[in-house]
Amino acid sequence: MITIGVITRGKYGHRLIENIKKNSGFKVSSIQIPESLPDFIEVPSDFLAGLNLDKSIFSNDLIIAYILHPDLTPEIVRLAGENGARAVIIAGGAARAGAGLQKISGKYNMHVEVHEICCDLEQCGNNVVDEFASCFGRPKLKITTKAGLITKVEVLRGAPCGSTWHMAKRLVGTSTKDAPAKAGLLVQQYPCRAVRGIKGGIHKAGELHKKAVEKAQEE
Repeated sequence: MITIGVITRGKYGHRLIENIKKNSGFKVSSIQIPESLPDFIEVPSDFLAGLNLDKSIFSNDLIIAYILHPDLTPEIVRLAGENGARAVIIAGGAARAGAGLQKISGKYNMHVEVHEICCDLEQCGNNVVDEFASCFGRPKLKITTKAGLITKVEVLRGAPCGSTWHMAKRLVGTSTKDAPAKAGLLVQQYPCRAVRGIKGGIHKAGELHKKAVEKAQEE
């Protein structure tokens, strides 16, 4: 079973840690970087050295990074490669991921993925990411119904942040006709960190869960 190291920043990453511990057997540890960071960091390696981070975190099989800073993220990925991590998932989307990630990935033979929202993660052929994505990522459900009402929702795979489990509990008793739309609404009401007010972000998360409910009902 893989080990997971999470790098949190401010409020970002803590809910994922809690959900992984609650809904899987994965071993997870974490470190925190300051919430307030300079807009531009000229020498990221020196900046991170000044934080005196526990580098043992980077020896986990999978690193999930909530750095959300394009200057620091590539340096975090480099540290992961140097210390033997086998895969890195970067949260927050490409705009916050920084440059040169493909080169770093190739140098250390380490898989790197960048995601805008955590519930869009899928199995990709990398053993480490695939093991994580067997439990967490794009939602997959098993739904039981009776007399046109949902009686049980089993989460086979759910968003790392926990929104899928939040949704599943609250769908019980809902009519099968109303369930897909309600699922999307419940996810958007969950205190998710995804960006709001744009086409992607929380709206995409809601749509993914709506489709997951529709698919589960078809099956």
